[in-house]
Amino acid sequence: MRQPLIQVFQWFVGRYGVFLVRYRSILVVCTQLGLIALANLTAFALRFDGDISPFYLQLFLQGLPVVLAIFGLGTFVFGIQQGLWRYVGLHDLGRILWASVVSSAVTYLALHGIFGWVAYPRSVIILTGLLGGFYLAGIRLGVRWFREWLRVLSPSARRVLIVGAGHAGELLVRDMLSDPGYHYRPVGLVDDDPVKRRMKIHGIPVVGRIEDISTLSRTLVAHEIIVAIPSASHTLKQRIISAAEGCKVPIKVLPSVKQLLADPAALRQIRPMSLEDLLQREPVQTDLQELHPLLEGRRVLVTGAGGSIGSELCRQIAQYRPASLVLFERYENALYALDLELREKFPSVRFVTAVGDVTVQDRVAEVLAQTKPELLFHAAAHKHVPLMELNPKEAVRNNVLGTKTVAEAALAGGVQRFVLISTDKAVNPTSIMGATKRIAEEFVQGLNRYGRTKFTVVRFGNVLGSNGSVVPRFAEQIRNGGPVTVTHPDIRRFFMTIPEAVQLVLQASVLGHGEDVFVLDMGEQIKVAELAKNMIVLSGLVPEQDIRVVFTGLRPGEKLFEELFEESEQVAPTSHPKIRRALKSGAPSFERVEEAVRRLESALCEGDDEAVIRRIQEAVPSYQPLSPQKVQPTS
Repeated sequence: MRQPLIQVFQWFVGRYGVFLVRYRSILVVCTQLGLIALANLTAFALRFDGDISPFYLQLFLQGLPVVLAIFGLGTFVFGIQQGLWRYVGLHDLGRILWASVVSSAVTYLALHGIFGWVAYPRSVIILTGLLGGFYLAGIRLGVRWFREWLRVLSPSARRVLIVGAGHAGELLVRDMLSDPGYHYRPVGLVDDDPVKRRMKIHGIPVVGRIEDISTLSRTLVAHEIIVAIPSASHTLKQRIISAAEGCKVPIKVLPSVKQLLADPAALRQIRPMSLEDLLQREPVQTDLQELHPLLEGRRVLVTGAGGSIGSELCRQIAQYRPASLVLFERYENALYALDLELREKFPSVRFVTAVGDVTVQDRVAEVLAQTKPELLFHAAAHKHVPLMELNPKEAVRNNVLGTKTVAEAALAGGVQRFVLISTDKAVNPTSIMGATKRIAEEFVQGLNRYGRTKFTVVRFGNVLGSNGSVVPRFAEQIRNGGPVTVTHPDIRRFFMTIPEAVQLVLQASVLGHGEDVFVLDMGEQIKVAELAKNMIVLSGLVPEQDIRVVFTGLRPGEKLFEELFEESEQVAPTSHPKIRRALKSGAPSFERVEEAVRRLESALCEGDDEAVIRRIQEAVPSYQPLSPQKVQPTS
């Protein structure tokens, strides 16, 4: 039945739609006058129980033009004809009520006072006002209901279960029912508030609690789940994800409260729930206004510009209109793509693309001499723990000697600020990558005693979505049908988003005064196995049913959990509530660090991996290397 009705409506709109739009105002006025006339006739019929005498019938016809004129003028004065019937609301109904009351009063004064028709029944005038208002409101509500009914019954509309029966949920349901652009059909709401249980919002029932999501999504045949709680905490979002396990439907969210306050239209920007929504802490926000005097009109250089962190650094720095931004990168394809992107987005900024390797001293010195940077962000590094276990010489060459080369060139070139991007794996390292980054940290800190360059270290954890991180790997495994591979069921990691990491790096360049190690408060560590399961659920699949999670064992150099500070480091606050400073007591002398780096260079010349590992252990006594027998290629 519904399909033929929809087809008939679509045919009628297609055939007469242009005519209706062109003459809409005339049609609205004629319809309203016809309804008022009907209300006046109905009032007479009710007054005389359907048996209208010839005298009163003559009185009805005589007074009808006056009634139509006054009520028609009333609808015009109160702007009733201007509203779109499909969006009728309380405001429109209020105007109809006032127009009816005022028009009834004016009609009484005109008929009894001006024309002297005292025989005209007062009850008919009152009933005409009541029925006129009822008809004018009823036709609008009927049109709105009919359009919503057609949309709800549309086979192309996606059935949606909405989580949250608060203000945002109410607005979302209303918009879905009134706006054909949504193509959504709300079939139910869930909310933990017992007061709202079994109530209805715009005709849509509140059908249960968050814990019932999985059962309700199957019962109501939901195609999607939309979380309409803009202020939801990360704990609540995790509860929703856990409750939705087994639904096999995608989960989407509304923008945050901050976004909705800035732009109320953002209510319609429904997006898929992402892993960033599930970070077990609030996103870090920094005072970006402080960065204007630091970056605007300044010469900036970023090494490793083509990487995940380096490229985001370049994007954010470019927003502050530096005098020039040097993109230093050895991988030409990544550099070329970034250069095209930045020139298109920031045409007023001068970009310098420099292909080069941070381990080549002459090239680094040449670029710095030509571009004369005032700020230098050193993001170039080898970061993959298992690969560096298999290639210790390259880890030393890039992470230690590359940092040494760039840092010394910055010192010689008069760079004002040098920021080294480090990692939580440099704390009590168990991997070659972590140990080499620790040596780089100590070398850079030691340079602060020479020259005027301020050397700062920024230390943070894993970055969601960076090249080679677990998130893209898990996503690819899910697309391929699984399994999703996790090294250990208890392995935990700190996670942050790429924009957060870059904000921290930029903020450190403001806070740093030399010999600083800044660490982000990244909340609690997240179980990687839980992260994998959440990604499967967010993909609309069921863990262990559609996609298996397989544990492959810890890889060489991997810890079960990471640390942000060593026991020898004291934690001090900064002016930013989410950034802390690591103060090291009993730090090795710079002479000792320099000697350790020279010995590493000699070991590299010998070409012996075991000798390199021994030199790393000498430089970082807390580092416990893997035996060569344990270092095996990963499958």
